[in-house]
Amino acid sequence: MAEPSPARRPVPLIESELYFLIARYLSAGPCRRAAQVLVQELEQYQLLPKRLDWEGNEHNRSYEELVLSNKHVAPDHLLQICQRIGPMLDKEIPPSISRVTSLLGAGRQSLLRTAKGTLI
Repeated sequence: MAEPSPARRPVPLIESELYFLIARYLSAGPCRRAAQVLVQELEQYQLLPKRLDWEGNEHNRSYEELVLSNKHVAPDHLLQICQRIGPMLDKEIPPSISRVTSLLGAGRQSLLRTAKGTLI
């Protein structure tokens, strides 16, 4: 495994988890080669969530170690999250057109809309 570039910024946990979920999603679909390449790069650049030991020290983990330690995370976990976000947001901030759900929506149909109508 190659060392990461010294100029790399630390990756926030949520980004590391998102990378893992994307790789997990791709691994079970028609883009398995893309998943393999992504996993190689995630490991190469140490972008996966790290493990903390009892002293609080971080340790890198492989993709397979993450899969084994997160058995509750199915390959479609990211898809499930995406499917739940829209209805939850719609209850708080109704869209301009109900029953039209898209991750790519704009304006009042955007998943990034706020109560003031502006994007985050």
